[in-house]
Amino acid sequence: MPRRNMILAGFFFNPQGDHRLSWRHPRAPGREFLGLDYYRGLAEAAERAKLDTIFIADHLGVWDTFGSGLAHYANPRLEPLSLVSALSAVTKDIGFMVTASSSYTEPFNTARMFASIDHISNGRVGWNVVTSALEEEAVNFGRDSNIEHALRYERAAEFLDVTKALWDSWEDDALIIDKTSGQFANAEHVHYLNHHGKHFKVRGPLNVPRPPQGHPVIVQAGSSEAGKNLAAAHAEVHFAILRSEAEGLAYRADMNNRLARFDRTPESFKLLPGILPIVAGSASEAEEKQEYLETLMLDAVAVDLLSSWAGVDLSVYPLDGPIPDLPDEGTFNGWRTWLALVKDDANKGLSIRQLARKIANTGSVPLVVGTPSQVADQLEAWFVSGAADGYNLMFPLLPEDWMNFMQTVVPGLQRRGLFRTEYEPGTLRDRLGLARPRNSFVAARGAVQARA
Repeated sequence: MPRRNMILAGFFFNPQGDHRLSWRHPRAPGREFLGLDYYRGLAEAAERAKLDTIFIADHLGVWDTFGSGLAHYANPRLEPLSLVSALSAVTKDIGFMVTASSSYTEPFNTARMFASIDHISNGRVGWNVVTSALEEEAVNFGRDSNIEHALRYERAAEFLDVTKALWDSWEDDALIIDKTSGQFANAEHVHYLNHHGKHFKVRGPLNVPRPPQGHPVIVQAGSSEAGKNLAAAHAEVHFAILRSEAEGLAYRADMNNRLARFDRTPESFKLLPGILPIVAGSASEAEEKQEYLETLMLDAVAVDLLSSWAGVDLSVYPLDGPIPDLPDEGTFNGWRTWLALVKDDANKGLSIRQLARKIANTGSVPLVVGTPSQVADQLEAWFVSGAADGYNLMFPLLPEDWMNFMQTVVPGLQRRGLFRTEYEPGTLRDRLGLARPRNSFVAARGAVQARA
């Protein structure tokens, strides 16, 4: 059934908020971000507000590429699949979109973990597929540097093909558990893959029956050419960096063209741009909140972040001088999406310090600042125009901004008829308006029978 209201995902990357130094705020959590109760409070508040899902980002290392991150930022966090396994047991309806790398694991492990959590949660999990672009991740897995960009995406495409086939290796009716006859499963409906590809060799079948959703919802966030093509082939939810309504409409049109090449419809693909909402009783109060967060920023952290995005150690250049020449996107093995954004801003004449602070304080997503009604107005505009199917809500300070949004903005969206007031029945996939995928082995058997 088509989705008629906007999709809302509560996002967290840093456990204390999406501002890089929100941990310094007097109302930010301390060591409690390492315990379940902290995340349970966030999840329960989002579930009371009827949010679709919680989106959990991840890295496979500490943030210390250029040396200053470890002492001031580092960004340690709990392993997200472990966290979601616990959260799914203390919630009932809200979904979870969980980041896992296709670069530094294997399809069987990933398929098994997501199938397991989909069963445990009764069909409430999605997989945010990332290809891992940081040097500090690569060196934790036996490498001296990143996997080459094109190779990462080539591996990711095969990884997804194998993972989906593993989820399909048990047909929906394969598990019988007939205690009288002694038949546990219909062996004819359990399939070996015998996959022999460039990157993976996997016999199968999976040792977990097919997930309740068929496949957990596939999420993808890369906006390079390779990233957008991977999204068009596989993703059902796409987290994009869009800085204006016009940019969102153009991006949607581009993705619709790419989807058509894979015989997919626009309805099978939900576009969720990230936004940074700052909500207060007045516009001036909201601006004061943002200004205070900006006072917490340290130049060393800001320059370290900008250096990581740009692929150049900018700390060796004069901070108030211009941005030096940056790598070519076509040969860059880091985050090409972020490099493109840095280059775009660098062309505006900003100094290293100015651009570093801009990126570190607001990230790459647009700020949405104002009263609850003003914030709702901006969310409504993009949604109604078709520039967005919903939003990844990236709150500057947790838990305060998270709780404030749930209590003030969501009720306003509900009154406007833009967001649900109760959860619909079914899985996360059902609520997002996404079809349950047909089992590939069943489809292949039907094709053979049709030709016979």
